[in-house]
Amino acid sequence: MSAEALGDLLTMTGFELEEILEINGEPVLDVNIMANRGDGASILGLAREILAKDPAAEPTELLSRLMADTPRRDRDNRDIWSQTNIKIESQACSQYALRLFPEVTNGPSPEWLQQRLELLGQRPVSLLVDLTNYVMFELGQPLHAFDAALVRGQRIVVREAEAGERMTTLDEIERELEPGMLLICDGEGPVAVAGVMGGSTTEVSETTTSCLLESAHFDNQCVRRTRKRLGLQTEASYRFERSVDPEGVVRALDRFADLLEEITGAKPVGGAAQVVNFTYQPAELDLSLPRCRALLGVPVTISEAADALMGLGFSVTARPEEDCLWVGAPSWRFDIAREEDLIEEVGRIYGYERIPEWPVAGSNGIGGAHGYEGWQDRVREAALRAGLDQCLSHTLRKAHELDAASDLVPLLNPHSPEHAVLRNSLLPGLAEAALRNGGQDLRLFEMGRVFTDATERAQLAILMTGQGRGPDWRKDGAPAADFFDLKGVLEAVARHAARPLDLEPLDGADGRFHPTRSARWSGGVMGQIHPQWATATGLPAQTFLAEIDLEAWYGTALPEAPYTTIHRHPATRRDISVLVSQDLPYAQIEAAARAAAGEWLETMWLFDVYEGDRLPAGTRSLAIALQLRKGGNFTDEEANQVRDRVVAALEGLGAQLRS
Repeated sequence: MSAEALGDLLTMTGFELEEILEINGEPVLDVNIMANRGDGASILGLAREILAKDPAAEPTELLSRLMADTPRRDRDNRDIWSQTNIKIESQACSQYALRLFPEVTNGPSPEWLQQRLELLGQRPVSLLVDLTNYVMFELGQPLHAFDAALVRGQRIVVREAEAGERMTTLDEIERELEPGMLLICDGEGPVAVAGVMGGSTTEVSETTTSCLLESAHFDNQCVRRTRKRLGLQTEASYRFERSVDPEGVVRALDRFADLLEEITGAKPVGGAAQVVNFTYQPAELDLSLPRCRALLGVPVTISEAADALMGLGFSVTARPEEDCLWVGAPSWRFDIAREEDLIEEVGRIYGYERIPEWPVAGSNGIGGAHGYEGWQDRVREAALRAGLDQCLSHTLRKAHELDAASDLVPLLNPHSPEHAVLRNSLLPGLAEAALRNGGQDLRLFEMGRVFTDATERAQLAILMTGQGRGPDWRKDGAPAADFFDLKGVLEAVARHAARPLDLEPLDGADGRFHPTRSARWSGGVMGQIHPQWATATGLPAQTFLAEIDLEAWYGTALPEAPYTTIHRHPATRRDISVLVSQDLPYAQIEAAARAAAGEWLETMWLFDVYEGDRLPAGTRSLAIALQLRKGGNFTDEEANQVRDRVVAALEGLGAQLRS
């Protein structure tokens, strides 16, 4: 099979071919390995895929032996446990195994081995190191060789680092270790960072005469965190981060032993020293064939589905009477967790190219988005018209002070602690964007999905702080954003979206907001950030936030306004100035005024607020405009009657009319 045909075959199984290189006259395939398919980071793993996809492919004798996983038969009667000891003290290591080679010569590798490593992009170092790399590329299981004479105390301990520990890695850099990092230690201290890189104190060299070979299964998240903290990226960490086959730990030791004996004649002490801390149970799932056919859109038979899965190493039991399969995932497939994963496997091997193309069914509306999607577009347009800048933050994040009160949804297999949960609010993303941009003079918004255990909803979030438009010619600059600026933006959005904005005090119901400078309505909450969280997040105290549940707000549409003819008569205005308590909310004043004015009140607004020494303590003066309109012209008496009713209603709230 040509390199091009092999690349096409791998691409059709889901392993995309990036390019075909030519190195020393040999074609080399550069294959893109997905983050959840660590089994593909080896020749063995890709060979399994090719055998399952191509019915004409035949396994080589070596591949058949490796897939059969037949244990090595050692002819040495010495007991390895009499010469070493293993102890696992962390749940980040499920098993650890060693082989001891008491008599080795560590010279240059044979030419064929050096050539193959060069094709794989590796620099030949020495026989022992080259063999560990070769077996890793061949089987996907990283190995590490210690100089056995330099391992102190004839013991290996797998444990987590303690505060203040340091060690020098193979790159001759002394590194500070942190609690939570997994270490391989001998009787006196660390000799390797588990899954990432070995230490210089036990490095094999040309003078090495005995070798202790390590093979293990480490927790992928632990390796990822350690690698990121240390700033190290190695071929070993690349594979451990994507999960390696726990059943391949001893297999890799045996393969190394076979190759070393073939090249040099060196034999290991009999058997492998292996400690199993705990075992992984691969997924066992039912596969419904009707469900499989519905998702793939092709009439897959029960035998075709079973053959596809068995070709990939799954154990399958058919239940024809129920038109389903019982399926057990192989040990190297950590990505299999639900029925849809099995259907994807069937589809890959059945062949996406065999799925017929069908024209998309359904209506195609003319003129852009309609309904809820079109309404969301209007909300976004209104936010942009109001002078806000749109942001886009990551759906995955770590916990934040501005998260909503609902529980965060954790990922089962996060890539890092910084992306360990699904967001339940857009405000943390806006807060981080504000800090990255200096934290001053910003008007930001974001629209996106947020998540809780049971739901996934669309949300709009707004953050305003500082002058927004930046410095200008005025001596003191443009006025800084305040509660009413944010309220004005929300009113503009509400008008454009044709949705109500009936604000009422939040009264401390949401701890993220200032207890007395916040409000809520049927669609969300808004107000000044709580001083405690302003300090904790580093945002200015005068930061104003809004969080809107778009789906809830969409469901509270305003009633359609009835048709009215163009007004033929002018409106009449009456102004009222009243003295009220500072504790009396304006919303209560407006509600009383509207109720008293009746149907002739077209609109009303507050046009002046005064607080000062000339007023009684604890009071303020409010000036309110009433715009009145009816089918004919108003007489002064009629307009004054409306005004007097409003004054009487406000006096019932304790207000005093000012002359």
